[in-house]
Amino acid sequence: MNFGNYASYGNIKFIPNFPKEKFERLVLASEAGKSDIEGIAGLWNSISYRIYSLEERHREFGLGPKGTSTYYSFNCDMDDAKLAQEFMLSKNLSAFNTRLIKKSLQEYEIRLASSETGDGIIPGCDERLLGSHEFTAEGADTPVTFHVTRGDYSKLLAKVVTCFEKAKEFATNETESLMMDGYIASFTMGSVPSHKDMSRIWIKNKSPAVETFIAFLECYKDPFGVRGEFEAFVGFVNKEMSAKYEVLVNNTERLLKNLPWPAEYEMDQFLKPDTMLVDLLAYGASWVPGGANIPNYGDIRQDDGFKNTMFFNKIKIESPNKVTFIDDRDKDLFFKMSLHTLELHVGLHELYGHGSGKLFSEDFDGNLNFDINTVRHTETGEEIRSWYKPGETWDTKFPTIGASYEECRAECVALYMIDNEDILRIFGHEHDGDDVVYVDWLTLARLGLVSLEFYTPETTTWRQAHMNARFVILRVLLEAGQGLLEISEITGSDGKPDLVIRMDRQKILTVAKPAIGNFLRKLQVYRSTGDFEEGKKLYDHYSEVTDDGDIKFLSLREIVVAHRTPRKILVQHNTVIDEVDNVALKSYEASPEGMVQSFMDRFLGSNVDEIIEELWLQDRHHFDDTMESER
Repeated sequence: MNFGNYASYGNIKFIPNFPKEKFERLVLASEAGKSDIEGIAGLWNSISYRIYSLEERHREFGLGPKGTSTYYSFNCDMDDAKLAQEFMLSKNLSAFNTRLIKKSLQEYEIRLASSETGDGIIPGCDERLLGSHEFTAEGADTPVTFHVTRGDYSKLLAKVVTCFEKAKEFATNETESLMMDGYIASFTMGSVPSHKDMSRIWIKNKSPAVETFIAFLECYKDPFGVRGEFEAFVGFVNKEMSAKYEVLVNNTERLLKNLPWPAEYEMDQFLKPDTMLVDLLAYGASWVPGGANIPNYGDIRQDDGFKNTMFFNKIKIESPNKVTFIDDRDKDLFFKMSLHTLELHVGLHELYGHGSGKLFSEDFDGNLNFDINTVRHTETGEEIRSWYKPGETWDTKFPTIGASYEECRAECVALYMIDNEDILRIFGHEHDGDDVVYVDWLTLARLGLVSLEFYTPETTTWRQAHMNARFVILRVLLEAGQGLLEISEITGSDGKPDLVIRMDRQKILTVAKPAIGNFLRKLQVYRSTGDFEEGKKLYDHYSEVTDDGDIKFLSLREIVVAHRTPRKILVQHNTVIDEVDNVALKSYEASPEGMVQSFMDRFLGSNVDEIIEELWLQDRHHFDDTMESER
């Protein structure tokens, strides 16, 4: 799915492949154009330039002056994002549900998403949070003013709150009823602390028949990496398929000891998550992941626990029917094992990847959650000198790279653990485990090559967190040497330049795994200690795309882009009330027409379009630097 004309996976802009004039004629000739020619013509005139614009800052998501984002007004740059984050930390205010508007050189507005507007108290926050605050940044001479307001997207969130109020009538237990109360408080008041309280309750709702979670969740779309995309899913728990993951969970405390860091760097107690395979009914966001380890609050994961979900029907369609850059001798095995491998890899990525590793922290009373006298830095042997201060989180300590860094850590954990005999046996791979291990490592190496498609040379930036992570892993494997991995340029069957990646499967355990283990340990120690400087230095090094080394990655990128394949279109189900007042499932044709129809059925008859247009017109001057009236 794509919301607007920026790719949901990769954040790059795409434009219609036919002329602007033809598009205009098509719009005006539509039923809407005929019935409201003035209104539709006005809409077209206000958005057509941006649809087709390939100005530098319109080409991909980012902060000014080289990117676009409606998390920030168009006049915000990275320095503004850092300044706002410093202010928000001083107020212990989460950025998950906020946007930043720069009103002048010395004045900013931080908007909290909520159905309530105006003054008041936000549960869990300073009673005087809403209003104006003077703030002087560290090292600055003069203060700036921050206005903290709420009511961003108020009319849309009012609809969300109404749905929660109706849903509460159908809660199957007291826990679910309390969950609805938490959702209502959070989205009504704009309170992330209320959502965190709800999340603690949600974790306790074990093994439901229907699973759902709604939050300002992943920060992949935010160029600074701290603001969450509003996401919601609902699905049916596949009890039979979930059973083997429960066996995995029950063995977790023993299996986690195999990870390549000392016990002091692991959570004091592994809080066994509710782990399940879910068949999605619908996922409301700009993308659909293969799984989720939620909630995305580090303190809750560490102190209260989490749930581990794999979206099985999404995983199944991710199994490829066409693949690039794989040697012919590997293709049959690759296709045969890809679904089994992906199912296991996603499970390990979510459960052990995102569910492992301790964050060293200090509470508001000055107590540390580790023994500073005995714990030593794994890379220097010295005592621990940095940790998370009160109010600091993973997202605030590791902005810009945090999402990709954590995805890389989770991918490395999955690779490192997948050859474990107990894990392979749990998933029924006693006899073909070697093939599972080989295909998994080969898949990640191939994805590291494919990831070059998601790198922008002009801005030297990565547009997708997971793909950046996979390129980093590819670099680590290539650096390991010893004939483990090679990338060769060949001539394809069409006579054009092509690439093939080959891995020596006999060296996975002797060369690849030790290399990933050493790298993974470094990722974890910098994560545990909140050492952004060293962590960023390490991660940026392996993220570099140049032609300086033996492998000319910038040049290879041209071949990768030439061989890119279309991403799958996901058509989601819908539920309707039938003629006898029962809930019925409505499915759609697996085609672009089916996808359009599913959206029409979901939103026609509501006033969502009118609300979105109203919000856009109200705020357009903050986010559109090329308004037609100013051109």
